[in-house]
Amino acid sequence: MLCISVKEFLFWKKKQLSKGGDQQSFEFLLDCIGGIPTNDLNLITINPRGNLYLKKNLEFLESVWDDHLLKSCPIQYLCGITFWRDLKLKVTNKVLIPRSETELIVDIVFNIFQKKSEKLFFAELGTGSGAISIALALAYPLSEVVATDIDQDALEIATKNFINSSKQSNLKFYCGNWWSPLESFKGKLDLAISNPPYIPRDTYEKLPKEVKNFEPKVALFGGEDGLDHFREIIQKAPLFLKHNGWLILENHFDQSEKVKQLLFKNKFTSIEIVKDLSGIGRFTIGRYK
Repeated sequence: MLCISVKEFLFWKKKQLSKGGDQQSFEFLLDCIGGIPTNDLNLITINPRGNLYLKKNLEFLESVWDDHLLKSCPIQYLCGITFWRDLKLKVTNKVLIPRSETELIVDIVFNIFQKKSEKLFFAELGTGSGAISIALALAYPLSEVVATDIDQDALEIATKNFINSSKQSNLKFYCGNWWSPLESFKGKLDLAISNPPYIPRDTYEKLPKEVKNFEPKVALFGGEDGLDHFREIIQKAPLFLKHNGWLILENHFDQSEKVKQLLFKNKFTSIEIVKDLSGIGRFTIGRYK
C-alpha cells in the first residue's frame, strides 16, 4: 500500500477530472484499481486531512485514466472488472458490459418464483459475462441453471466469474447458438431468460464510439429491425419450456409491443411488458401453456 497525503491526492484528482471524462468513471477507476471506495472518497472530500493509502501509485492510475480519455475505451475493460447487483465480475472486450437496467430481470424472476427453496430449472440464452445466471444460481441454490453462449471466450469468462462468486455447482455453461446446446433439456425448463442482441442497423451505426468500437458486435447487433434473435428464441421456446413455463426477454426501449406480438403469435399467454426504473418498457414476459 502506498501512503500519500489527502491534500496531495485531492489536488491530483482535480487535475485528472479537468482533462475530461465523467466523475462516475473516475470513481470507478479509483475503487477498482486504486482501492478507494466511493464512500471513502466522499469522506476525505469533506474532511481533507491526514493520509490516504493506495493500492497503485498516482502515475499508474493516471496512465489508465489517460488511456480511457484518449481511446474512449470503457473504464470497466481497462480495469478488467465491473459491478452488477452484488457481484464483482471479470469483463474483457469479449463480453458485453452488463448494464444496471438489466439487474431488474432478476427481480422479475423473484416475483414469479418467490420460494427460493424450490427446485426449479432455469436457462439463460446468451449469457456473456454470466451475470444473470450467476445471480439466479446464487439466489436459488436448490435449482439447476444452464447458460449458453455462442462464444467460447465469453463462456470462459462466465465460468471464472461463477467460480469467483460461489462454491456452488448448480450452474453449467454450454457453447452454441441460443437453444441449440440444450436439445437434451426439451420440455424441462421452468423459465428461460435472454437479453439478446437487439440494436437495429440504423441505431447500431450511430452508437457512441466507446460502445461500437469496443463492445462485441455479436452481443449488440440484432439485424435490420433488431428483432432477428427474438424471432428465433420465441419460436423455439415452446419446445423447451414446461407446461406453464415462463420466458423473460430484455428488449430495446421501443420494441416491447413488437416482442409482445411475437409472443402472442407463438401461443404465449400472461404476456406483460415490465418497465425499468426510467419508465421504459424494457422487459417482455410470457407464459407458455
